[in-house]
Amino acid sequence: MSHEVETFVYNGMPAWHGLGMDNWDGKFETSKVDWEVVKIPAFASMLDGEVVYVGKDALVRKSDNKILDVVSGEWNTVQNKVAFDFFAEFCEEGNMKLETCGSLKGGQIVFALAKIQDSFELFRGKDKVDSYMLFTNPHRYGWSTSVSFTPVRVVCWNTLNLSLNSTKGDKIVKVSHRKEFVSEQVKEALGISKEKLAKYKEMAKFLGSKKATGEDVVTYFKRIFPVLTKKEESTKEMSKNAKVCVDILETQPGAEFGKGTWWQPYNAVTFFTDHLASRSQDARLASSWYGSNRKLKVTALETAMEMAEAA
Repeated sequence: MSHEVETFVYNGMPAWHGLGMDNWDGKFETSKVDWEVVKIPAFASMLDGEVVYVGKDALVRKSDNKILDVVSGEWNTVQNKVAFDFFAEFCEEGNMKLETCGSLKGGQIVFALAKIQDSFELFRGKDKVDSYMLFTNPHRYGWSTSVSFTPVRVVCWNTLNLSLNSTKGDKIVKVSHRKEFVSEQVKEALGISKEKLAKYKEMAKFLGSKKATGEDVVTYFKRIFPVLTKKEESTKEMSKNAKVCVDILETQPGAEFGKGTWWQPYNAVTFFTDHLASRSQDARLASSWYGSNRKLKVTALETAMEMAEAA
């Protein structure tokens, strides 16, 4: 594993984009994240030999004494066992299957992914979209324990993290580490996941019904991946990423579904970010779930809807 993906285990499903190992039994004790964190006061050694408390705590993993981050005194640790037990309970109550678990960025991000029974199909059942819940327990300052609704296009495993508490944007349900973790608050917010899937289905069907001209598609890719120069952008200029999306428009997995519609260029963007961007697959995964590409894909969906409505 590289520095982005520390551990990744699977329960009865193929490895996600070739990462991790299978044969996980779904239990916390065998999840590879069965470790605890503690806060240890941080001190600084002064030039005169004096040792001074700096008002911060080191967040340390007990299993190997690794410092995960430096946090404030108000930081409340949410142990992986507490987070895992909540998510496992939610999966049982919601008839969901816990399929993956692991840690990213050296243990700073612990995650679990569960499949929801709900799904939908487009183009007479040929293009299927499954739905997942991505649960995150971070050991990283400024981050919060969160849950996001994540639809996955089966034909290519393209992902999209959708908001659970707003109709637009990328905001995710969060529980701050400055207060105690209360699972009931998250459970209440999760009640609208079905609404989100229905909304995404409506958007997907709309994109798959609206024709997209070649000129509009190029404009779309240029809006999603603008040329980043100090000079005024020429109407003929295209960024490298935009050119790649043009190239894969007709060759991406599932390109035959919704061909010539706005569903096709939108999925070219999600396929690019999930499978081609960055130097490694684990870096792509971290960015798609938690980094800049997560926001970019939400923007790609909203922009596609805007341009399809105007067509």
